[in-house]
Amino acid sequence: MANHKSALKRIRRNEVVRLRNRYQHKTTRNAIKKLRSETDKKKAQKLLPTVVSMIDKLAKRNIIHTNKAANLKSKLTKHIAAL
Repeated sequence: MANHKSALKRIRRNEVVRLRNRYQHKTTRNAIKKLRSETDKKKAQKLLPTVVSMIDKLAKRNIIHTNKAANLKSKLTKHIAAL
């Protein structure tokens, strides 16, 4: 176990950040699933910018890799274009 006050604080802080990252990642995954299951093109086009924004935020905070974010955005855009 940690002996220093700063190390104990760091452990607490890491847990808070981990839970926040998990929540944001799960929320984004649910939004992606919702967008993929959408059959109406107008609704999907309306939902796309918010999902892309969520993906960009995850990539910016290094929760997901930049290339994965690009692949997800590309696939979602292609999916909506095909509707």
